[in-house]
Amino acid sequence: IKSLNSLKVASPVGPYSHASIVGGIIYLSGQLGLDQEGNLVSGGIESETQKVLENITALLDDFDSDLSNVIKTTIFLKNMKDYKKVNEIYHSLFIKHRPARSCIEVSALPKGANIEIEVIANVS
Repeated sequence: IKSLNSLKVASPVGPYSHASIVGGIIYLSGQLGLDQEGNLVSGGIESETQKVLENITALLDDFDSDLSNVIKTTIFLKNMKDYKKVNEIYHSLFIKHRPARSCIEVSALPKGANIEIEVIANVS
């Protein structure tokens, strides 16, 4: 098991790494809509979703992968009423390739976030 951290996104908010690689599979820790300094972006669910996906893209790139290699995503939403808005933004990145996905409503997320997404992907 190889644990990895990146300088392209905010440091993890707890005692864990950005990702682990095992047997050619990369497991990204859940990503929040945090800027480089670790602050939650303003603008609500749309801004947070966009930033989460930007962070995921940056991490995959840093760890020799990309969105076309994503096997599965898990989305954690603070409010399932945001599902449609999240889907619209999510779909803009996964147009041709649609990985398996779960979406779960949770009571709270770190830093007061509205969304967190974790990813499993192949390493390129």
